[in-house]
Order: sequence, then C-alpha cells, then structure tokens
Amino acid sequence: MSSDKTPTYIYKLVPHTSPPPTPLPLALPVSPLDQNDKFIHLSTSIQVPRTLRVYFKTSENPSVYVLRIPYERVAKDIRWEDPRGQSPGEVGAEGIFPHLYNGLKVGREEVESVKVLESREGENGWEEALKGVEDWLVY
Repeated sequence: MSSDKTPTYIYKLVPHTSPPPTPLPLALPVSPLDQNDKFIHLSTSIQVPRTLRVYFKTSENPSVYVLRIPYERVAKDIRWEDPRGQSPGEVGAEGIFPHLYNGLKVGREEVESVKVLESREGENGWEEALKGVEDWLVY
C-alpha cells in the first residue's frame, strides 16, 4: 500500500474478559499493554487476522470484541509505528500499525460499532470466525 492510502476504519481488539459496556462510556478501561506503552494499540482490517493469531490464542480467548473506529475521528492523534511504538513508518506498510496517542481514550466518541468474534476450534479458529464479517471489517 502506498503512504497516501489511509484507512476508512481502524480496529481495537478487546479480550472476552473485558467486555465493553452498552452503551459505551466516554472512555473504556485501558489494557495493561496500552497503559504501559502510553498509547492505544490498533490494527487496520488487513492486520486484524494476524493480530488475532499472535495476541489472542483461541485456547485462551473463545471470543474477542472488535471495536470499529472511523479513521477520521482519530486521525490527528494517530502515529504509524512498529508494534512497540519505537520506529515510525508509512501508512499501510508491512509491520506498521496505527497507534492512538490521545491520552488513552477510546469510547463512544471514537467507536462507531462493535462486533463479537467467536473463535473456532483448531488452527484456523480466527480465520473461520472472520468469515461473515468481511463487509464490516474493511480498510
């Protein structure tokens, strides 16, 4: 992808152990990882499958909440960086993720919608879970 190809949406993955309340508050609780790194880890739709495989093992995460955030709502506070937030990169480049630097706030003003993905048994559990949300999980 070229550096001028900004996404329409970016996504926050939340483990089943931290379900977002309905209605969403102004700010959801922050994960220990986000708190430690001082930014909110996000993924593009293209990165979601790999993020699920690497950080959300199906044996430990029978489901995951996926929060869809219109990019334009947070664009001014996004930095495109490696997973640790140490090396900047181009929008959409391999291994470069959107990180939100807005005081660790994601809630009803940022999130447009939420889906629950149910993992399936086996090695391709998340790939199976992603079937049927292709129209919602868009770049």
